[in-house]
Amino acid sequence: MKKAILNKLKESAFSVLPVAVLVLIISFTPLADLTWSERGVFFASALFLILGMGLFSLGADLSMSPMGEHVGAGLTKTRKIGLLLIVCFFMGLLITIAEPDLSVLAGQVSTVINPTVLTLSIGLGVGLFLIIAIAKIFSEKPLALLLMFFYMLMFCLAALLLQMGKGDLLALSFDSGGVTTGPVTVPFIMALGIGIAQTIGGKKAGESSFGTIALCSAGPIIAVLLLSLFSSGTLRYELADYSMENLNAKQVFSTLLSSFGEVLKSLGLIVGFFLLIQLFLLKLSWKALARIGVGLIYTLAGLVIFLAAVTIGFMPVGYKLGTQLAEDGPVWLTAFAFGLGMLTVLAEPAVHVLNNQVENVTGGEITKRQMMVALSIGVGISIAISMLRIIFGFSILVVLIPGYLISLGLALAVPGIYTSIAFDSGGVASGPLTSSFILPLAIGACVAMNGEESVLSSAFGVVALVAMTPLITIQILGFKSVVKSSVRRRLAMKRIISSDDGQIIYFE
Repeated sequence: MKKAILNKLKESAFSVLPVAVLVLIISFTPLADLTWSERGVFFASALFLILGMGLFSLGADLSMSPMGEHVGAGLTKTRKIGLLLIVCFFMGLLITIAEPDLSVLAGQVSTVINPTVLTLSIGLGVGLFLIIAIAKIFSEKPLALLLMFFYMLMFCLAALLLQMGKGDLLALSFDSGGVTTGPVTVPFIMALGIGIAQTIGGKKAGESSFGTIALCSAGPIIAVLLLSLFSSGTLRYELADYSMENLNAKQVFSTLLSSFGEVLKSLGLIVGFFLLIQLFLLKLSWKALARIGVGLIYTLAGLVIFLAAVTIGFMPVGYKLGTQLAEDGPVWLTAFAFGLGMLTVLAEPAVHVLNNQVENVTGGEITKRQMMVALSIGVGISIAISMLRIIFGFSILVVLIPGYLISLGLALAVPGIYTSIAFDSGGVASGPLTSSFILPLAIGACVAMNGEESVLSSAFGVVALVAMTPLITIQILGFKSVVKSSVRRRLAMKRIISSDDGQIIYFE
């Protein structure tokens, strides 16, 4: 166990330190002006972030992923499809309500939409679409066709929202799909889908193992678009307090306590429901339960430390950097955003869970390195585009519509497994660091350039763009694989046809 913890901490350090070093380097240039106190708090937060990520990653391997696989496989073996779908609906609802990422977003827009209403709406969306995802696995329907239908529905609802003069809520609606698939949701739901697909078996078991996150990301977007259509009243966004000036031990303890409460609620709902299923259906051994219990302790500790670190050090620094870089000019802001985006995805806990599962399920055909490079480039581009939106003030649909058309078009040209992995990656890439560091950066830039009143329409949407660009980059990776395979086949066939061994064979 000690060796496993050290390996996870090493992985976390390689993920977080590049982001921390980039921010600290920028802080010593004329582009930004952080105080020594702010630098110290930020660097200390980065160290705790490494610790939190390491513990969470180990805990997810020991608890969240096995729980999801056991639930998926165990319920599938009962052959009671109705029971499986009901359990999946409530699991999706409960996990989403407890997702820390969603709490961060709901807290930042609490003056626009009631946080409880927003959370319940998104939870229902995830629960319903998890049912659709499980039904897809059983029916072996192509993911691309389902995604085309639901994304067309999204854009129809978006057009209605624009027609009703509620366009400011578009960015928030599309952001909700990204924040839903956070560090608690991803390991469980991905493992659930894999457990069901592997139990059913068949030729498409590998392809069916992915795509669950993709559909569960679409549900919240549609739910919030519908909620926005029926909302009434004046939209009023109030800027959150991103100050770090009066930080003291009492505030640090209060943040830790608040994070502990959020994560305990998250894991408590999941564990409680899992124990009910264990009692009546699974009947796992005490040894397996003990291993899961140890993993849950690591998960709890890791997420508490992670969330506290980003709240104390990363959100305030992200906001301040956004305001200062916006004042330096659009070129510096966009360039920094691109570099930061490429590095930030490395520090997302759920990304490492996804990459490991992709490499395992594909038998090494898609490596962790390939996945990480594709995700880094995609997220870097998306955050740079988010800054351009703030600078030029164009609608998020100007980017989302062509982006999704390209990604859905690629889905028709690449193997299904690449499409499933790509759409899962979009939801996974937009994790807690995006909503608690990149979003405050965008808000700071927006306030500095356009004023507080433009935040809702211009700064929000960064999570949605982060969730979109990996769909294209990873499917391009798949398209490249298809082309290489085709070229190899042609060359092999050409050699066979052109080969002449000089022998004449007579048949009598």
